[in-house]
Amino acid sequence: MLQRLIHNRKVHVLVATPSGVSGQGGIDRIMGALKQEFERQEIADIDVRFLASRGSGHVRFSIFYMVDFCLRMLAARLAKRADVIHINISVSGSTYRKMVIAACARLLSIPYVLHLHGAQYETFWKDDRSFMSRRIEALFERAGRVIVLGGLWRDFVASRAPGAAGKIVIVPNATAVPSLARVGGGDHVHILFLGRIGDRKGVPQLLDALHRMEPSKSWRATIAGDGDVEAARMRTAELGLAERITLPGWVGPDEVASLIASADILVLPSFAENLPVSVIEGMAAGLAVVTTPVGAVEDIITNEQSGLLVPPGDVAALTEALTRLVENPALRARLGAAAMAVHRERLELAPFVGAICDIWRSVALKAQSVKR
Repeated sequence: MLQRLIHNRKVHVLVATPSGVSGQGGIDRIMGALKQEFERQEIADIDVRFLASRGSGHVRFSIFYMVDFCLRMLAARLAKRADVIHINISVSGSTYRKMVIAACARLLSIPYVLHLHGAQYETFWKDDRSFMSRRIEALFERAGRVIVLGGLWRDFVASRAPGAAGKIVIVPNATAVPSLARVGGGDHVHILFLGRIGDRKGVPQLLDALHRMEPSKSWRATIAGDGDVEAARMRTAELGLAERITLPGWVGPDEVASLIASADILVLPSFAENLPVSVIEGMAAGLAVVTTPVGAVEDIITNEQSGLLVPPGDVAALTEALTRLVENPALRARLGAAAMAVHRERLELAPFVGAICDIWRSVALKAQSVKR
């Protein structure tokens, strides 16, 4: 319908994503998946380019990427190839950089879409009516659309920026159906963690829980990701678990796919999330998921039905949940099948791409009608 309304004219979109679609972060991974699925579907009426807005190097160089994005936006505007700017936004420096990009878009009369990914945005964007709080409010209220990942974030943005309430759209993260068949861990149940290793993701509590499970000999674990890898290795050795827990550091997409295929349980005991990609990847493969009810997690995981939810920081509850799954293959199978069903119904890439494209079309159409 929207295609016909814009008279078969291509919608040109520039996407601002931190390190480009090959970056390691959750935002870049989602945008990389979006790009691949977009190319697979061959959507004729949309031309989209993904550009780095921060880069993957030292933070001091991020200003050069931000300026480069703005210059490319100007060039695209002059060439009449900039109808919508899609701005992925997280906390702190990401917000400050995106304020500049959004301001440039407004100067060039290009509408922008904000896509909120930040895990701790409710603590970053304080309800104190400070100068920065009001600037963030304006950033959201001037957006053509605001994409959030779940109901909690919809309510949060609406409470902080009432003028944006009617423009908020929930589009949960999505992942592809795994290309590798899952074989599991065999004789030893394979517990898998994927994410940045550190306090926010609950890795210290996970190690303590695994230590409490040590008397059971029927499990092994992989804790994969960047961050405080060496500290986690030292703690693993102190706990006497070096032979049972592997910490490979950051792993690329192919290695992630292999790890998921060899896993039985996906665990993510975070203290703060928006909507974690690793949980959705685990659901896509039919893994039994153990995680915490933070961010929009409860939009996709129902406790005891499609996964197990434990309070953040509760080592005893985490130990109990993991032990139940290790010792009960029928429970693992039931939760994994339910999680996979939720993924196929709500979290696959094809409908995700369709929802994003419809948002771009509607924002472009509104801008076009205003110009007339």
